Amino acid sequence: MERYPIISFSFKIYMALSMAHLPILHLTTRHPSAILLLVQLMGMLLYPFLEGTQAGLVAFNAFGVTVLTLTTRMVRRTPGLTWISAGLATVIIVLLVLQTFFSMLHLLPWSSGLEAIFYFYAAGSLIAYMMEDLRATTDELFAAGATFTLLAWGFTHLYMLMQTLQPGTYAAAINPQDLRTWTELNYLSFALLSSTGIGDVIPLTPHARAVASVEMFVGLLYLAGVVARLIGLTMQSHHDGAPKP
Repeated sequence: MERYPIISFSFKIYMALSMAHLPILHLTTRHPSAILLLVQLMGMLLYPFLEGTQAGLVAFNAFGVTVLTLTTRMVRRTPGLTWISAGLATVIIVLLVLQTFFSMLHLLPWSSGLEAIFYFYAAGSLIAYMMEDLRATTDELFAAGATFTLLAWGFTHLYMLMQTLQPGTYAAAINPQDLRTWTELNYLSFALLSSTGIGDVIPLTPHARAVASVEMFVGLLYLAGVVARLIGLTMQSHHDGAPKP
């Protein structure tokens, strides 16, 4: 492995991340959604430092494998079918390895499309998990945040797929003619899903704008339907547990 310093470097990063997560996973087995949310937020903060170099690409994909593994573990607690998420994760990992170590970049549309399906399926499974009873647990509250991030990541990979198939799909205030990075498209996805409207990355083609409109609609439905329901159940449980005057 020492003959390939990039591979050795990425392997050390992956092992360090895995070892760092072991104590956390042991201490938070009651709230796996919190771990998933934490890893997702860490990923969004780390990705800008990893993009642009070969070693960064390796570390980027290694972190992606970690997220896929944790997401698959989380789906096991939901009504979703584990074999579907595990099967998708396995194929995605193989595609990422081929892209990273064999420069098979033409596989990017396939991996992006499958990752979009994977994250949408995981998000749907978590929504079913949160909606299956009439009480809001602490883990379900963490799951609400993790699901929002999964939806944003799913649309990000969908945007990556569209950009790969049709370059020039998205523009930005800086270097508008360049292909948008994963970080930029993830920023666009969060801006649309949360309906904040602060993004400077914009879709240009009719298909991209149609998908962007769908994401805004999904974000409104999620906040109004799922998050509002959890807040209502939490307030009701606090009210029921309050001492009677």
